[in-house]
Amino acid sequence: MILGISVAYASTSVPPAFEGHQPASSTTRPRICLVLSGGGARGYAHIGVLKELERLHVPIDCIAGTSMGAVIGGLYASGMRATEIEAALAGIDLTDVAFDRSARHEKPEAVRSDEMRYPLGLPLGFGDGRIKTATGLVYGKQLLALLQANTSRLPGDVDFDNLPVPFRAVATDLETGQMVVLRRGSLPLAIRASMAVPGLFAPVPLDGRTLVDGGVVRNLPVDIAREMGADIVIAVNIGTPLRRAGELTSMAGVTQQMVGMLIGQNVRIQKASLRPSDILLEPDLGDLSFTDFAGANKGIAAGAGAVERDSTQFAALSVPPEIYATWLANRNEQAFLPPDTHVDRVEVTTVGPVPAARVAQALHTRPGDAYDAAVIGRDLQSLDNSDDFQSVSQTFTGPLGDRVLKVEADSKSWGPNFLLFGLGLSSNFSGDGDFTLRIGHRRPWLTQSGLSWRNDIVLGSRDLYWRTELRQPLFSLDGIYIGPYASIKRSQANVYNDDADVDAQPVAIYRQQELRAGVAIGMPLGKLGEVRAEAAQVHTSNVASTSSLFVDPTNTSDIGTFALPSFSTTQTVIRVEAKVDQLDQVVFPRHGYFVDGYAEMALDQSEGKYNTAQIRSLWATSYGVHSVNVALEAGGQFGHLSDDGPYNFTLGGFQHLAAYAPQQFSGNYVLYGRVTYLGQLKHLESGPMRDLFIGTSLEAGNVWSTSKGFGRGPWRSSASVFLGMTTSLGPLYLGVAAAPAGVHEVYFQLGNQFW
Repeated sequence: MILGISVAYASTSVPPAFEGHQPASSTTRPRICLVLSGGGARGYAHIGVLKELERLHVPIDCIAGTSMGAVIGGLYASGMRATEIEAALAGIDLTDVAFDRSARHEKPEAVRSDEMRYPLGLPLGFGDGRIKTATGLVYGKQLLALLQANTSRLPGDVDFDNLPVPFRAVATDLETGQMVVLRRGSLPLAIRASMAVPGLFAPVPLDGRTLVDGGVVRNLPVDIAREMGADIVIAVNIGTPLRRAGELTSMAGVTQQMVGMLIGQNVRIQKASLRPSDILLEPDLGDLSFTDFAGANKGIAAGAGAVERDSTQFAALSVPPEIYATWLANRNEQAFLPPDTHVDRVEVTTVGPVPAARVAQALHTRPGDAYDAAVIGRDLQSLDNSDDFQSVSQTFTGPLGDRVLKVEADSKSWGPNFLLFGLGLSSNFSGDGDFTLRIGHRRPWLTQSGLSWRNDIVLGSRDLYWRTELRQPLFSLDGIYIGPYASIKRSQANVYNDDADVDAQPVAIYRQQELRAGVAIGMPLGKLGEVRAEAAQVHTSNVASTSSLFVDPTNTSDIGTFALPSFSTTQTVIRVEAKVDQLDQVVFPRHGYFVDGYAEMALDQSEGKYNTAQIRSLWATSYGVHSVNVALEAGGQFGHLSDDGPYNFTLGGFQHLAAYAPQQFSGNYVLYGRVTYLGQLKHLESGPMRDLFIGTSLEAGNVWSTSKGFGRGPWRSSASVFLGMTTSLGPLYLGVAAAPAGVHEVYFQLGNQFW
């Protein structure tokens, strides 16, 4: 739940008469009030309406808005011109803002690593003896930050009557269903509460109430404008039209239709209250959807077009340019903070296990510093990126001489234990498939010093894995940490006849097990990634079938048996890992790079011990809808030890020589490369299926048993063509791959995999 801020909000289901201004007399210009409805991304039309009204010199004396109407109306009421609002929104991806998506490279490495390993993104946790989930898909943190950045000249306890344009935002009390009209306090929080769309945005606790989107009770608040003293109402309705029954093909679609019906009922009542002198605008937005934030230009043009169609009515409301300029110059600015305003006190409040010291450490503003909303916003963004909080907000209140910066941070309500999920499913339609379920457990803030507990579990048809680790920050909460850990891994690997490329079938099975316990020291590499140094005790064993069938592919009547060697060793190792992750997104990356490498050396360099090293990398670049990814991988043993250790590297399968069976080739050394082209066919802003791609890959590489053969061939190659799609369960691929000598596979893959 978003933490309420203790400022003086006055709200009521039946607002009192507007006190700041009285209706105009018959000898003065009529008082014009703008009413802006909710409608999500369709609300871009409000900007087009405002631009045209400014061009026609139609003064707006007050604004009442709901949801997206409250966003555009509130920004305009704060003193921004229509072109300034357009510019502020044009410079950002409002889809990311609406769905709380931060730039990935700004997040800590631990968060980026979890995103790659667990792409499902389901906010689920447990505590107090029960399973918990978030109260909304998003918490509007990015939206709140955007609003605060663009209303930074206003204190957090402003009377909305004292804004350059008097303003009201409409919300709904979640407990009673009553309309709540917000008229003072923090303008950004009032706007955020007004557009807390049920099921999408989490509710907002405010002034003792829990508020959600105002569209449920008053999506077109004509009556509120009337009570603000309007002589003439310009009402802009951009609500989404109802759909035909045959177009409702999902539960979400039916639910949205039902909500639309409820909204439509209160809109019809408000439209019926309009007088002949009022103006109703309903821009032709076509198929522009509630979530299509990429359609800004279309929405703005539709709003401007609606005004142009009623140009005669608006001409009667227009005033001469000099009068309009005077009206702009005389708008009330007493609510603005003086330019040299300083912070007298800083108050930090947290709810949940995260201590206030964590928040205070991230703040660079101290008592006596000038109030700079941009600096504070960057600090709060870093806290948001840490993934510790569901909401972080700031208000600046109090009289001159006692200005207080209040920062309030609310820990995630679905903790204190958090669950992460990843799903993998693959098949080559030749009887060889694999299923993997990844489960992550995170228990942050076991102590005030930042001790956390991490568990990673893999349950699969080939692999079983469990790793548990404690992490304790040493000097700062975002710096060096120490982490004792233990892990167990069991896997099953098929053994193939190297000479059987076509329709290869396993001839034996290796069962591999690794037990590991140690301690690591980790250090962040700024925002690039992380480096870890570990000391561990490792026990490794490979157990093969004692007698395995062998079939000569050229003579199926020649059947014999052979014995495979088993391997077991225990060694103390030093391991160094480094990871740099600058990809823009985990699934189908379009920009950035990823480099991951390790070197592990046995302290006892006697017979039977082994040293290994590996490096993997991925580069992504794009132009328009076209993207190219390049992946490289190399690994092997090093030092003077023999090549008799366990086979650590494999090739074969999806994105690892896709024309061959999974893990068909194994050895002590590997060298592999891949170039992938992706073309985006379709982009959807929301829903279980979002982006559709067509792609092709060229791959080459091999594995070798001895160091003498490493990198000298022979080389195996594979080419594939596939369709890819981003879904709520992760990336999905369906493709066909081919290799020389008639080798081919049809494959299906659900789940992220670079190697």
